[in-house]
Amino acid sequence: MPKLVDVSHQITDGMTTSPGVPRPVVREGVSVPGAVPGHGDSSGRVTMVGATGTYVEMPAHRYRDGADLADLDLARVAGLPGTVVTAASSPEIGPEAFGGLDLRGRAVLVRTGWDRHWRTEAYGRFDHPRLTETAAKALVEAGAVLVGIDSVGVDDTSPASEGARPALAVLLAAGIPVVSHLCLLDQLPEEGFTFFAAPPKVRGMAAFPVRAFALTG
Repeated sequence: MPKLVDVSHQITDGMTTSPGVPRPVVREGVSVPGAVPGHGDSSGRVTMVGATGTYVEMPAHRYRDGADLADLDLARVAGLPGTVVTAASSPEIGPEAFGGLDLRGRAVLVRTGWDRHWRTEAYGRFDHPRLTETAAKALVEAGAVLVGIDSVGVDDTSPASEGARPALAVLLAAGIPVVSHLCLLDQLPEEGFTFFAAPPKVRGMAAFPVRAFALTG
């Protein structure tokens, strides 16, 4: 029987996604003006930045004329054959991690195990796993259509990086959506699953949380 595996984190009131990112505010029971009591007159409200929880980044995040969430072709984030690549031995993940793999048309999910630190101070450490620029170029050349990782992101976030995001820039320039802060990738096989990470269709937003999951079996 097919099995659904949720690989996204919960979003909760006041949580920290990563250092420097504003915390979400979740409020339940907000009254809707004009509604008849007892007939759907209550709704919640969430105030947050797009880069909260498990989220996808679109080319507009980096490039002014790039596609945003409303431009997103669902074929780039839904119903994708997936491949999990385990790369937990070093913070710097190079192109050799993807050597010899057939990645054309696939969602490539990089499993580092860093999600074990989620919601702890250790999660935001600057030695978190990330891709090198050459690794990102290798993924583009291999024909990957989506790249995900279970750590803070695909780039170095330390002060020494001075805000440079070379791996993200390479992937987004190629139109490849990037999903950060995945989790539980150890529950997926290396291949033989279908991946989904669709965000809402919001015009003017370049990053937004997703409910990322896989269908196995």
